[in-house]
Amino acid sequence: MPANKKYLNPSPPQRFAKITAAILGGLIVAVMFHLALASWFNHVAVIITSTFSAFILWAVLMVVAFLGKNGWKVWGIYLLTSLALFVISYFGNQTHPLV
Repeated sequence: MPANKKYLNPSPPQRFAKITAAILGGLIVAVMFHLALASWFNHVAVIITSTFSAFILWAVLMVVAFLGKNGWKVWGIYLLTSLALFVISYFGNQTHPLV
């Protein structure tokens, strides 16, 4: 049974935006999330745990990227989330420096 045409996105730029947001944007958000955690908590435990949890988070973010209607909005959300996590990580490193 073929897919219903109203659910398919014929626009190549939108398809490109969704695929790159799923792969690259999801990976950036997953890594930044774990870096932010590592800057505030025990970094050794977070890095060891992130080997599994980062992959799970990345897979979830890949699915979320394809659920959105506009791939560029998904990219924007992922970039803003990454920026917020970077700021959290930055201030975490300022208050808890690794010596």
